[in-house]
This record gives sequence, structure tokens and C-alpha cells, in this order.
Amino acid sequence: MLKIIKILMLKNQQQKIFIGLSGGVDSAVSAYLLKQKGYNVEAVFMQNWENDKSENCTSQQDLFDAKQVSEMLDIPFHVVNFSEEYWNEVFEQFLKSHSKGFTPNPDILCNSEIKFKHFLNYAIKNKANFIATGHYAAVVVKDEKYELRMPLDKNKDQTYFLHALNQHQLGKVIFPLADLKKNEVREIAMKLNLTVAEKKDSTGICFIGNKNYNKFISEYMISRPGEIYSTCGKLLGRHNGLMYYTIGQRKGIQVGGLNNFPEDPWYVVKKDLSTNRLFIAQGSDNKLLFKKEAICDSLSFVSGNIPQSEFRCQVKIRYRQQPQTCVVKQVNNNFRIIFDSPQRAVTPGQYAVFYENQTCLGGGIIIE
Repeated sequence: MLKIIKILMLKNQQQKIFIGLSGGVDSAVSAYLLKQKGYNVEAVFMQNWENDKSENCTSQQDLFDAKQVSEMLDIPFHVVNFSEEYWNEVFEQFLKSHSKGFTPNPDILCNSEIKFKHFLNYAIKNKANFIATGHYAAVVVKDEKYELRMPLDKNKDQTYFLHALNQHQLGKVIFPLADLKKNEVREIAMKLNLTVAEKKDSTGICFIGNKNYNKFISEYMISRPGEIYSTCGKLLGRHNGLMYYTIGQRKGIQVGGLNNFPEDPWYVVKKDLSTNRLFIAQGSDNKLLFKKEAICDSLSFVSGNIPQSEFRCQVKIRYRQQPQTCVVKQVNNNFRIIFDSPQRAVTPGQYAVFYENQTCLGGGIIIE
């Protein structure tokens, strides 16, 4: 029997719920919905980054907004500093991934290690029964197992970023926005006259904010300039460091107007760390940009059970992508993904996340 875990299904209306209040509209409305159902709601703002080098960081404004929302909703407000944990468990992994020539996605580690581990532990130590966030996702119970499901608003679906959550974490989290669309969330916030009702959604990596990505990376890593080659072996120019480039990238290569080449745009198709060379090719539909297979490791499955044989499913290799059909085979300790149709710009360091219709099964890091 399938049952959706909704707020109404919690029997004890006085159970304590800690809501992660980020300073945005989604978590603000989530807090309101929980309180409306009569739950004992307390707000927690997580400080995960303290480095002043990250100019244009919005954390101080977010803290101010979160505090204002908690006052308007008349709920207790706490500020918890997880910056040391974030540095050790997220940011250092981000730098390590870059050093391998990968293009990392720290938001997924932030969810599994900070929001749904350290924040959850903090909540439990303070006698909370559940935590809640403003993510667009749903949790269901099927055959006595928790499943992570896509929300009603598929355009805002955030299961890609939550795929690494385990059974314990899913059993302790509530997603109040599972059955709401984004426009409905904003309408609720406007009716309440919340100060964040029309605040823009945050985009990009949280600790970089609006700062230039390459400039930020250069503050923490030493760049190694090298040579740029065409895939046929012709030297075309020089790059500033492989860490500044990603597979499929077009802008910023600064190669063009070359003799004996057409005027089609150039794209990054390979990074060779052993020679410190960047390889590029022309044309957005160049066959070198498309791959039939990928290898991923660091696998985690929501069910806690790693499949022992090959299986068919859908997969996303980036957040905004439509799920693509594939076959997944276990090879030693890694998984080989064989796409039904070749996929463009398969990027090491990004996550491959597996789905079965509306259910997020889990995922891993693309390494090859």
C-alpha cells in the first residue's frame, strides 16, 4: 500500500519541527504551512560560509530576511554555524574534485552532509521530531521503505539535489511544498505580506554568489596555464588552467578566426591532466561532444540497497535535463551507464541521478 507522507498525517499536532529558514520565499511559506497545521515550529538559519573573500555573498541579507520572516510568523529563531563542517565536508571536496579536472556540484554534498546530517543531528539533540525544508520534493512510504518522489511542480523538481539522502534522513524530513506550484507559493507569501514574497530565487553555487567563478577559484587553487589543441593535433592557443574549463563549454576559450578553419564556434571536448592540454572541436553538434556511455562511482541508493545486476531506468546527467532512458550495469565497484541515445557534454564531476518514472532511485558522480 502506498501512502504519501503529508503534514496532515502526523498524528501528534504538538510534535516539534525545525524548519531550515534560508531567507527565501520557499522556506518561509513552508514554515507558515507547518504552523497553520498547529505544529510546534522553530526556525533555524544555517551559516555555512564565513569567508570575506566571497564578495557579493548574500548570506547577511538572507539572515536578515529569515529573521524578519520568523518574527512575522511568530516562531522562535535560531542561528547555527556549520561553516567548519561545510569547509571540511563540502568545500574541500569541491577543490579536490577541481584538482582532478572535474566540474563539481557542491550543492548535493551540502544537502547530504550539512542540511540533512548536521542540521538533522542538531534538531534531534534539541528534541525536534522532524526537520523541514523548502525543497520541491515528496516522500512516500512503499513496502515499509521511504521513497523520494518528484513534486507536483515538475519545473521546480529538486530531487536531483536530494538523491543522496538515506532512509534515516527521509524518515525525519517533511517537504511542505510537495503538492504546491511555485506561483501558488508566491501567492501565499503575498497574501501574508511576507517581505520575501517577491525575492528572486538564489542561483549558482552558494559560496560564490554573484562573483566571477574563475576569479573565485583562483583564490584557492594554483592555475597551470597550458596549450589548446584541436582534436586533430593542431596547436591553436593557450589556456589559463584546466580548472577554468568544463566539457561542452563555448564561452571563454578565446580561440577564433583561425586560418584553414571554418567560422563555427569552438567547444571543449576533452581535458588531459597528464599533459595539461585542452582539446576543442567545432560545431555544437560535433560527434565528439556526444557520448554513448559514462562511468560513475560514489554510488548511493535511496533504498539503501545497491542493485546486484543491470537494470533499466531513466537518468539525468545535469539538473535541468529531461530524464533519459538507459541501462545501468555494475562493473567492479563502479556503474556503467549505457544511454539509449548518445548524450551531449557528459561531464566528469557532475552527478548521474537515476529515476524510475516519478521516483528518484539514487545516483553517483560521473568519473569518466
